[in-house]
Amino acid sequence: MYRCHLLHGSVNKSCNGMRTSACWIVPNHLSVSYFNLVKSLTSAFPNMYSISRFQHTTSAACCCSKTRSGEKYTDPFKLGWRDLKGLYEDIRKELLISTTELKEMSEYYFDGKGKAFRPIIVVLMARACNSHHDNSRDVQASQRSIALIAEMIHTASLVHDDVIDDARSRRGKHTVNKIWGEKKAVLAGDLILSAASIALARIGNTTVISILTQVIEDLVRGEFLQLGSKENENERFAHYLEKTFKKTASLIANSCKAVSVLGCPDPVVHEIAYQYGKNVGIAFQLIDDVLDFTSCSDQMGKPTSADLKLGLATGPVLFACQQFPEMNAMIMRRFSLPGDVDRARQYVLQSDGVQQTTYLAQRYCHEAVREISKLRPSPERDALIQLSEIVLTRDK
Repeated sequence: MYRCHLLHGSVNKSCNGMRTSACWIVPNHLSVSYFNLVKSLTSAFPNMYSISRFQHTTSAACCCSKTRSGEKYTDPFKLGWRDLKGLYEDIRKELLISTTELKEMSEYYFDGKGKAFRPIIVVLMARACNSHHDNSRDVQASQRSIALIAEMIHTASLVHDDVIDDARSRRGKHTVNKIWGEKKAVLAGDLILSAASIALARIGNTTVISILTQVIEDLVRGEFLQLGSKENENERFAHYLEKTFKKTASLIANSCKAVSVLGCPDPVVHEIAYQYGKNVGIAFQLIDDVLDFTSCSDQMGKPTSADLKLGLATGPVLFACQQFPEMNAMIMRRFSLPGDVDRARQYVLQSDGVQQTTYLAQRYCHEAVREISKLRPSPERDALIQLSEIVLTRDK
């Protein structure tokens, strides 16, 4: 059985056990290949563009330029930053470190040059849930703290990932491990995590603490999943989706849930917030995997084809493998032979792996919009809808 990391919707028995309602991404039986999965997705959403007619930006993304609440459209990032002024200064205050070198290492990525994608989602979700509950759109201090904690956990994971991957660049500059060495980089990541844990404990809500500590467990389990591989093609795709959820989407999903718990007592709202974050988070990573094949290094701020060089088979590779079965051997040896990376990249670009992965990301964003639309209209709810389109159309 595959584990489903979306919603537990009803099973459409006319589709060979495929969940085609709210839970439309993972088949119930290993006999259903991930190539046929996309066909099933297309039939599950008959009003969407088919793979053969795929376009990167299309109205099929279920997003619109006018907000559904009828208010004038505001850029989600501008709207979110109203509650995030001084974000990085406040994070640096949390890193109370006396040792000069350790302080410099820990603060290295908190330079204000990141997208702050996760904190933006968190404060927008906080306002949307608060508005839904009692028409009070103000962000509570504890909810804003969740935004800081989410960014700290994310950054700590980047520091540790760069050590594991032996990465040399991040966000257009040298990595912590390249400048200070691997051992010190690990300690810097640990210190950021400890500071985030202290900030989390200070909120004093045991439910929220439990929700966000799950993220740290998921990050570790996701990294272990990434270090492994599956021989069976169908297990391989499920393995990839589970890794994607744990390494990327869990933080967004659980941070959204945490602020909803702080702002609204309704468990239904908590689930809406969680599902929105989960679906947007998975879509975000799917597009990131696409950009590894379609963007240049200058745009990404890190070398492209990085995943192949690390021996990782992401969505575009797994879909391309259906058209070029000879890629299976390369996947199993993790692209370790001379020429494997270049050949695999060419196979992906000759296939429709990029298009199918992007189509899959659209389906996740469609589901995110469906979930968040259950909340009462507000500028922040509409900004979250708009944000799902930004996830699909970003180029870095």
